[in-house]
Amino acid sequence: MKGRVLAGAAAAVLMTLAPVAAAYAATTISSGHVDAVDVDWTGTALTLDLRDGTVTPNVDRNPADVVLNAVSASRTSVPSGSAYAFLGTPGSPVWILPQTQAAAIVWPGFNTEGVPSGALQGNSVSVRLVSVTGPADVSVYTTSALGTPTVWFDSGNGLPDSRAIPVNTHAHANWAFEAAGTYKVVFEATGTTSAGATVSTGQQTYTFTVQP
Repeated sequence: MKGRVLAGAAAAVLMTLAPVAAAYAATTISSGHVDAVDVDWTGTALTLDLRDGTVTPNVDRNPADVVLNAVSASRTSVPSGSAYAFLGTPGSPVWILPQTQAAAIVWPGFNTEGVPSGALQGNSVSVRLVSVTGPADVSVYTTSALGTPTVWFDSGNGLPDSRAIPVNTHAHANWAFEAAGTYKVVFEATGTTSAGATVSTGQQTYTFTVQP
């Protein structure tokens, strides 16, 4: 009888501890500056993380531990004109995390300042959008002073998409989501060392939540 009581007590303790071990909360960022695609060079390898500029000092986070939240204020309408056809039908809703910082909207950028000149051939990193899972398409593009878009990545016309980004670069672009919901966006960065070896960060998954 004593053995059964002890066994039951042990099981109760395990059941009590189990929810504690499973509890976990990702860091959600809804406004402020982050370098979502932050590529660094360790001296022997490339790494890909998310630099959180909303805290002081800034910290590098694992993208898997962060949710980037596009608040309702990021909702706008697809502009008219064929140059913006990649965003959908003119006038339809689209959520944009903008190239130029806007109050109360997260401002994700690209950063290769952690890769020194001479570390990679061509002094550039190839950033690749591998896949997008979510309710609609995702695109990343810049807009000129005259309002002309240049598309960097677009899941709507097939993936993967790649773009060469020079080392020592800090840049921003528009991130567009064509419907509300949750998106899983996978990036990878690669390069070739001065010795001719191909190096890769491996694939990293970013989570975006888009509010109606």
